[in-house]
Amino acid sequence: MTQEEMFKEIRRLAAERDALLLAHCYQRDEIQAVADITGDSLALSLEAARTERRVIIFCGVHFMAESAAILATEKIVLLPRPDAGCPMADMVTVEGLREMKARLPGRPVVAYVNSSAAVKAESDICCTSANAVKVVNSLDADEVILVPDRNLGRYIAANTDKKCHFWKGYCPTHDRLTVEEVKQALAEHPGALFMAHPECTPEVLALAHHICSTSGMYGFAKNNPAKTFIVGTEAGVLYRLRLESPDKEFILPSRRLICPNMKLTTLEDVLKSLQTLTPRVTVPDEVREKARVALERMLAVPRD
Repeated sequence: MTQEEMFKEIRRLAAERDALLLAHCYQRDEIQAVADITGDSLALSLEAARTERRVIIFCGVHFMAESAAILATEKIVLLPRPDAGCPMADMVTVEGLREMKARLPGRPVVAYVNSSAAVKAESDICCTSANAVKVVNSLDADEVILVPDRNLGRYIAANTDKKCHFWKGYCPTHDRLTVEEVKQALAEHPGALFMAHPECTPEVLALAHHICSTSGMYGFAKNNPAKTFIVGTEAGVLYRLRLESPDKEFILPSRRLICPNMKLTTLEDVLKSLQTLTPRVTVPDEVREKARVALERMLAVPRD
């Protein structure tokens, strides 16, 4: 099949299966192009919960499909590539988190949505990169435990009066962006604005003109009069940035800003998933109910 033929067959089967195709904004360009909706992980999970469609095809990584399954319990949630995981999410375990809670009793646990359902179930509330500071500030506690991203944790700590205890996890993709790479990109593009994701290191964030979530980057680029932007996040975000602001230039400061897990899903995988209605992602009831509480508490806190 050509790509055009595959697009048509995917769209035909999606209609036949009553399926909604969701693609995270770090996915391959062609996956985002064929999807019904693109966005960040939480926004897509909320779309999964909202839709009247019976089947959800989630083109992303495992924890994202889990969140959709938690919030859309009556839907069939499919992850075309079950081997698409998240190294940062894997860095925190339930056992390790319980040990940390035992060392720091009484401190509420704030789990980044980039975590497994089991870790969410062991936490008090979840957060996104867009609402993390607001979530932490909403808690009636002087100290908090933040898992799993130390970089997001440090960003939160710089913007709250609360004492923050960090897990030592990180996103390998964002963490590898260096100060030298950003400075070189800024020098090569005078007048460009550097927008960075809070999963980057504090040293890189110190150079940013704007720090925001991936979804926040779309609005910032669209509404800012600047014509050139240096993008401090995964390369897949460029697809929608260029689509929505075709008159502007978007530059990656590093060739290494690619998440191999996010690039696993292919059109062939999506087609096969629609044909077979597999692989399905489910969350055990006892885990799902606790994780849902943590997510719902977060949803009561406004996003940017």
